[in-house]
Amino acid sequence: MWDSVSRPPAPQSRHVSILHSIVEQYIESGEPVASRTIAKRIRESISAASVRNVMADLEEGGYLSQPHTSAGRLPTEKAFHSYIKSLGARRTAVAELERIRLELNRLETVQARVEKTSQLLMEMTSGFAIAAAIPTLSQTLDQVDLLALADRRVLMIVATRDHMVHNRVVPMQEPVTQDELQEIRNYINRNFSGWLLTDVRRELELRLHEERATFDSILRRLQTLYDQGALDFDLAPEIHMDGTSNLIGLDLHLTHEKMRELFRALEQKKKILHLLERFLEEPHGEVAVRVGLSEAHPFMSELAIIGINVQLPGGASGKFAVLGPIRMDYERVISAVLHIGQAFQNAQV
Repeated sequence: MWDSVSRPPAPQSRHVSILHSIVEQYIESGEPVASRTIAKRIRESISAASVRNVMADLEEGGYLSQPHTSAGRLPTEKAFHSYIKSLGARRTAVAELERIRLELNRLETVQARVEKTSQLLMEMTSGFAIAAAIPTLSQTLDQVDLLALADRRVLMIVATRDHMVHNRVVPMQEPVTQDELQEIRNYINRNFSGWLLTDVRRELELRLHEERATFDSILRRLQTLYDQGALDFDLAPEIHMDGTSNLIGLDLHLTHEKMRELFRALEQKKKILHLLERFLEEPHGEVAVRVGLSEAHPFMSELAIIGINVQLPGGASGKFAVLGPIRMDYERVISAVLHIGQAFQNAQV
């Protein structure tokens, strides 16, 4: 099951064979497909006239469109859904799978693996690759580090038990020394290591509002950091993207200005995350495919997304996807996405 959109009844066997041949021919040529071309392409002994009759049925069923009366037919999104559903994942060489696993295992944090995964996906598919790790509120604190920076700034580093690490730089109204930050760091790690982040935040608020906080020097300094937001444990998703240049050469029938607007949208991580959450709705471990993305952006009608959700240790989730033209090698990209997702999920932590 490749995508979660509802579908009409499937066409008959011969119709399916011809339909999928039309899709494959269109992927190869990018031109409207003529009945004579399909009659030569398929192995069955069938005349061009018979193919035309089938194509007429498929057009009536919404699987094909005809740009001009005398032109051949173009496959619709409905046709691509039927074609993609018939595909399996292409087998990847064992050596290639082992290389992916070793490259990910060499990296110690989830963030580093997310960044490497987007690069690997881009290399394997020549598409626009997206890799994301979405933290959950059930993450467990491993340790906190606090470092004094120039210009009254403090760097907070939060490491969780699922090997995710997040950094935040917070400007302070008053200077704070590294010795003071070290005391606060030791206090948090001694009292809260192994706690859920939500519980850490709740307990800190309680302690800071207790009367004894007025007399405890560490809590007073901790209160200053807390008021400035330096102890905000809300962890943002980790998102990496590679391969924007792979979209530049595509003929998406867009003006230069519209292409620039599309690229600006692809640079915004919030919009990319929304794209992943909207179209990658399959259960964990199953590849999802969505053809035609105009619902996400008006200039994405000729793009498709292939992706997978995987469950990561500690409750976080990983989302890995490739954005490319409708005329892509679906079997190759499906295989790459599937194997990358499995390798990431099985990487040692």
